[in-house]
Amino acid sequence: QVQLVESGGGLVQPGGSLRLSCAASGRTVSRSIMGWYRQAPGKQREWVASVNNDGTTNYVDSVKGRFTISRDNAKNTMSLGMNALKPEDTAVYYCYYYNSYDLRHYWGQGTQVTVSS
Repeated sequence: QVQLVESGGGLVQPGGSLRLSCAASGRTVSRSIMGWYRQAPGKQREWVASVNNDGTTNYVDSVKGRFTISRDNAKNTMSLGMNALKPEDTAVYYCYYYNSYDLRHYWGQGTQVTVSS
């Protein structure tokens, strides 16, 4: 099992910035992918960004150039820097950890991000 603890959500004005963090513990492995999904009210969960253990990053088009994902393999932590936030970024953000050996996903509890004036 892998446990994930998220932090850093909150309320921010349009154009503002936030940083989300996710810490993994338990049975972490050397080959894994960590990332974020988000779910806005009344909408399906949407993949946002991911980072492999080798540092390869991927982003959904709507956040490219505004969000930056990174991880520290030694500490089993990951962060998502979010700049130029828009009201449409409002959602609950979920951290995930994908074990590339047993193909299992693990999820955090979610953290609310609200972008509003």
